[in-house]
Amino acid sequence: MPGREECEVALLTFKVAVCAVAWVFPLALFLGWLLARRRFPLRSLVETLLLLPLVLPPSALGFLLLWLLSEQSPCGRALGALGLEPLFTWQAAALASGVIAFPLMLRFCQAGFQSVDRRLESMARTLGASRLRVLGAVTLPLARRGLLAALVIGFARAISEFGATLIVAGNIPGQTRTLPLAIYSSLLTGQDALALRFAAMSIALALLALILFRRLEPAGEGER
Repeated sequence: MPGREECEVALLTFKVAVCAVAWVFPLALFLGWLLARRRFPLRSLVETLLLLPLVLPPSALGFLLLWLLSEQSPCGRALGALGLEPLFTWQAAALASGVIAFPLMLRFCQAGFQSVDRRLESMARTLGASRLRVLGAVTLPLARRGLLAALVIGFARAISEFGATLIVAGNIPGQTRTLPLAIYSSLLTGQDALALRFAAMSIALALLALILFRRLEPAGEGER
């Protein structure tokens, strides 16, 4: 049975991953729809910049977030004036994990919208449905496989995030130490058995996310 420390780390990791996906998914949903359905100047450049976190080292992103949230930046000073200190908190871990997971979620959302036959949307419009009605009744239901995949891959990526989280949230036991950081700390202190248990918990959470996706996937669609 997992001990108290393992349970605390697992629960914190789950909370960080859920919050990371929760704040990133609406943005990925909107931008994925925009990239799939609209053409605008510099679209290719915008898409490239949005996908940049996919190829940048997490440590580089962590450093940029650290500067952005510090008192050296206008954003950090504005947060400080409001009495907010996000650095080295679990919220900072959720922010970093969300930034890392965002480009993957964006790609899956974009692919989901691109898989929808635009003729079906046009038919709904000719029948008098508003754009919002078409989005809610036609586009989103037909794109659901891609959107569910975005949620799953975002969650899985968030629970495995290490580099950026370490820089902006630190490795504080009981406050910011997620499973990847716990594995790292256990190895540094020679607690190989504990590191193995943490690794097993990471695998279990990842498998749970994939199993949940398979249960939510509409029957028969996987054969198309």
